[in-house]
Amino acid sequence: METLMNNLLLAFFIIIGLFFLAAAIESWRDRSNSTRLGTGLFWFLFALLFCVGQWLPNEINGAFLLIIALLSLFKQVRVGHIKELPEEVADKTVKRIGNWIFLPSILLAVLALLIGQFTKLGGQIGIGIAAVVSLIVAMILTKSNVKVAYEDTQRMVRSVGSAGILPQLLATLGVVFTASGVGQVTAEAISGLFPVGNRLLGVILYCVAMAVFTAIMGNAFAAFAVITAGIGIPFVVAQGGSPVVVAALGMTAGYCGTLMTPMAANFNTLPVALMEMKDPLGVIKQQFPIALCMLIVHIVLMYFLAF
Repeated sequence: METLMNNLLLAFFIIIGLFFLAAAIESWRDRSNSTRLGTGLFWFLFALLFCVGQWLPNEINGAFLLIIALLSLFKQVRVGHIKELPEEVADKTVKRIGNWIFLPSILLAVLALLIGQFTKLGGQIGIGIAAVVSLIVAMILTKSNVKVAYEDTQRMVRSVGSAGILPQLLATLGVVFTASGVGQVTAEAISGLFPVGNRLLGVILYCVAMAVFTAIMGNAFAAFAVITAGIGIPFVVAQGGSPVVVAALGMTAGYCGTLMTPMAANFNTLPVALMEMKDPLGVIKQQFPIALCMLIVHIVLMYFLAF
């Protein structure tokens, strides 16, 4: 079973890599883009990491990441000209399909949940299988061929741009932070400023730190291990707080920070790119007041439910 799961994960990583390869090819072919060579190289290196990264030396993978970062830093990655789907074709397809247009999205969520909950394959493989099935269903519904799928895939990847790789990089950063003992250093720094033993203060520190650290890293999962080890356990759990309640509310308190930061690419940067919003912080500005209210609610709930 373990071999099967590893092979399936590898297959999905290779498929994702092929999507990035398509974006690289079309970026190189886009002669209207003044940075087409850099943009194509960006997506090509990312494709290599997904397709063959596990067989390459770590030094080579690290070099690829450095080049990717430098290309983005020196603004050598641009969307360029992307061929849009003809509006007449889109309108005609929508009218023909009707509400069935939502079937692939619903199928993706339901299948991933069922596979993750009721099989030994796990959530990651469940999402991969569900995505493949949903793609096939979408192609059947829209009567599309492989060429259309290719065009739409590379269009989506290139439209998102370099912001699309932030989730992977931030998740990696979280692992590095945890392994390097950032949580222990955080605990020592906090304990030197605030007294241990005050339950309300401990809850406030934990929830606020989760939100702030998530805003910095853009990923609540990455922040959770560091802040829970450094603040949640010594300042809340060790004072009698229920580990289950503290962990659950601590994670969602981190998501309050997700709503406040451009580092959370999936939530705040990708919508700006996909909807071509003029204000790059437009999504965050709308979410910020709600996020602050939700953070206060988390503090209250944790204080009364955890003890």
